[in-house]
Amino acid sequence: MSVKVLLVDDQSLIRAGFRMILGAESDIEVVGECSDGAQAVDSAKRLAPDVVLMDIRMPEMDGIEATRRIVGDRDADAEAGPRVLILTTFDLDEYVYDALGAGASGFLLKDVPAEQLLAGIRTVAEGEALLAPSVTRRLIEEFARSAPGPKTEAPGLAELTPRELEVLKLIATGRSNAEIAGELIVGETTVKTHVARVLMKLGLRDRVQAVVLAYETGIVTPGGPQG
Repeated sequence: MSVKVLLVDDQSLIRAGFRMILGAESDIEVVGECSDGAQAVDSAKRLAPDVVLMDIRMPEMDGIEATRRIVGDRDADAEAGPRVLILTTFDLDEYVYDALGAGASGFLLKDVPAEQLLAGIRTVAEGEALLAPSVTRRLIEEFARSAPGPKTEAPGLAELTPRELEVLKLIATGRSNAEIAGELIVGETTVKTHVARVLMKLGLRDRVQAVVLAYETGIVTPGGPQG
C-alpha cells in the first residue's frame, strides 16, 4: 500500500520538484498540492493523506497554524490521520520550536538529499518522528535560552528501566534507531522495542515529545554531555 502525500508550499517550483522526486517512487503517491495553510487544512480533511509535507512561511495561514489544525482534527487514536513533516529552508528558523509544539512529527531542511527526504516520509508514515540533527540542536538551543525554572516531574519516569532511560537520553540527542543500536551494541529491532516502551510508559506521542520531556525534566541538559 502506497504512502499518500500532500504537498504544501507557496512556491510552485518547489512543489514541482518534490512531486518529481516522489513520483519516481512506487510506494509513494502525491494526492494533492496546496499553496497555503488554509488550503492544506481543507485538503487534509478531503484527501486523507498519510503525510503532509508542510512549509512554514506561507500567506493566508502559515504552516504552524495549519499543522496545529490538521493534527487537532485527527481522531483520538494517535495512529489515525495525517502526520506532518515540516520542510524549511532555515535550520535556525525561529518557528522550529513552535512547529514541533503544534504537533509536527518531523522536521527536515529543504536542501536534504532526495534519499533523505524519501526516508523521512516513510519514517513519519510509519508513526515515528524525525528530527534533522541541526533541528535537534536548534531545539536544544531553545531550552538553553529559556529561563532555568524548576524542573518538571514526569509521571512514568520512575517506571523506566536503566536501559530505557539510556535510550531516552540518546533520543534526546537526535540519534536515530540505527545510531542508538550501534552505540548500545544491540539490534535495531531491540531499540524499536525500547523506544515504544519509553513512549508508552511516559504517555508520549512520538520522539519529538520525548526530546522535549528529556530537557524539561533535566534528564539531559543543554550544554551538558550528550553521549
